[in-house]
Amino acid sequence: MELGLAGKTVLVTGASSAIGKATALAFADEKAHIAVGYHRHREAAEETAASARQRGATAITWQLDLNQTDTLEAAVQDARRQLGPIDVLVNNAVNWPSWPEPGELFETAPPERFAASVTANLLGPYLLARAAVTDMRARGWGRIVNVSTGLVEDGFPGNVSYVAAKSGLHGLTRVMSRELAAAGILTNVVMPGFTPADKHMPPQLIDTASTAAATKRVSEPEDAARMIVFLCSAANTNTTGEAIRTDGHFLSPG
Repeated sequence: MELGLAGKTVLVTGASSAIGKATALAFADEKAHIAVGYHRHREAAEETAASARQRGATAITWQLDLNQTDTLEAAVQDARRQLGPIDVLVNNAVNWPSWPEPGELFETAPPERFAASVTANLLGPYLLARAAVTDMRARGWGRIVNVSTGLVEDGFPGNVSYVAAKSGLHGLTRVMSRELAAAGILTNVVMPGFTPADKHMPPQLIDTASTAAATKRVSEPEDAARMIVFLCSAANTNTTGEAIRTDGHFLSPG
């Protein structure tokens, strides 16, 4: 299948590890020009970029901080200067809230945590999309994928700030899809499954999670990456405003 991504400029946030890294490398296989986004882990991002270049792609590292919303437009402008007009944006980076206290409920969770999660996980992607979409409109073609979680459909006790912020991405995506499709810009959500890659998790937790999926395994970063790349490609001609799970029909524990 011809994906038509060669020479396209692609921004991937949170691309120093796990799903973001797998996504950046999948775009590299298509010979795209890739901005490998990172916040703190520059060395890991450099490794991702080097691997992308080994696959024949153009790749740079691209630092941004979703909590510093007043800097995001400048970050997109910097990527544009180095790689050219933006064709694809993958909002993959996530800001994990602090772990809730035992027995914590939505009405006892600190409002500050909620506000911080909404800023990084919803306002940040919104502002990046605003900055990137100008190039897409001008060229009459573009693709945006917002990476979310199946928890927005299942719910997950004790994680109101994270789940609410990610739920907001779904509403944002649907509005964007209605407003942008006529300009040739398709916007979707991908919901990865439980993906322990690059995370130090107890084997017992991984075993338990694997039984919660119909496929009887945890997700790999490539499971989400392949879907993201397809949705961002020229092979996707008419899918927009959708929220697609790549989790093996994972049933989140209550």
